[in-house]
Amino acid sequence: MKFYADPTSEFTKAAGVLMMDHPGPISVGIIDRCKRYIMFVDDGKIVYKVIAEDVDFDPAGDDFPEKVLPEQIIPKIKEIWK
Repeated sequence: MKFYADPTSEFTKAAGVLMMDHPGPISVGIIDRCKRYIMFVDDGKIVYKVIAEDVDFDPAGDDFPEKVLPEQIIPKIKEIWK
């Protein structure tokens, strides 16, 4: 397992999880914040991806973390990755 940083948001933008212009993070000086998401990648391919957002109410996904918690995603990944 490997973890990588994304200091320039290049991956975040390419993955479609950049929160572009919501005034919340921008108002407190957070630029190029990513949405709350989980992505399962196998051999360089995205196998499973969930974004915890409500585009009208909570684009960052802060109020809906249950969408990306282990209890929610592990069973789905087990179904996909056998």
